[in-house]
Amino acid sequence: MFAAERRQLILEMVRANGAVSLRELARVVQTSEVTVRRDVRALEAEGLLDRRHGGAVLPGGFTRESGFPQKSHLATAEKTAIADLAANFVEEGEAIVVGAGTTTQELARRLARVPGLTVVTNSLLVAQALAHANRVEVVMTGGTLRGSNYALVGSGAEQSLQGLRVSRAFLSGSGLTAERGLSTSNMLSASVDRALVQAAAEVVVLADHTKLGTDTMFQTVPTDVITRLVTDEPPGHDDRAHTELQALADQGVQIAVAGASGNPGGDEVPARRQQRPALPGPRRGQAPPGGGPGLRSAATVLGEPGGERERARVADLRRR
Repeated sequence: MFAAERRQLILEMVRANGAVSLRELARVVQTSEVTVRRDVRALEAEGLLDRRHGGAVLPGGFTRESGFPQKSHLATAEKTAIADLAANFVEEGEAIVVGAGTTTQELARRLARVPGLTVVTNSLLVAQALAHANRVEVVMTGGTLRGSNYALVGSGAEQSLQGLRVSRAFLSGSGLTAERGLSTSNMLSASVDRALVQAAAEVVVLADHTKLGTDTMFQTVPTDVITRLVTDEPPGHDDRAHTELQALADQGVQIAVAGASGNPGGDEVPARRQQRPALPGPRRGQAPPGGGPGLRSAATVLGEPGGERERARVADLRRR
């Protein structure tokens, strides 16, 4: 394939998906990632796309956000491996929050097998993945539906999370850097993600290697609040991704790396600074005993008339 044909195909893929990894581009055009990287540089020089760490995006990447159909086809093997590994950090009987995203949706599919789990989420996709799990209780926030990622956002979602305490928050985003932490391109999504973080004693970020080193408009989770990062193994030549991972580890983030084949054990990147600051406010909590499965709103659980049993369960979480 001639360079002109190759670059036209690359441009068409980026236009169709919003963002595409170098690995995926190389697979489709049937050439090496070195050649694809050279093509991406040439297209960037013409102003046709922007380079991002590990891939290419349409111009205006700080504010542009791909919709669910585009995201669902990006780095699918990596997201599967990350979800497999992240599921190992969820214990029976826990209460957790799971944010919106295609990677967290993959995680939710695996959580359906965890007995006694309570999952609080603002994501319709996460709720759908767990709706028929007999031993998992799903609590949805209120809010306004954001159709591009099937998430509930706005003041209703944030208010329904006030006073909530869970053990862990599992979040994804548009970019992750050691300097700024996790970020996203949408202000409303970022605000709800911050509310989810406030409800959790620990924060686990799920991000594939293409997001490492990428910075987007709105910060959601500062680096010093991230407890653990679950990611995939960057390509060997991707020095920037490896450097970013080490920088995150140096700041005390525990790094769990899953292979694209879904290695359940993963590998750990050692952190040079092990002491982590205490998170303000939230305390580790466990899911309450008893209670059957269901798909209910947070308003139903926390505030409906006659909901004394549910309010007692939340109070028990706070005491713990």
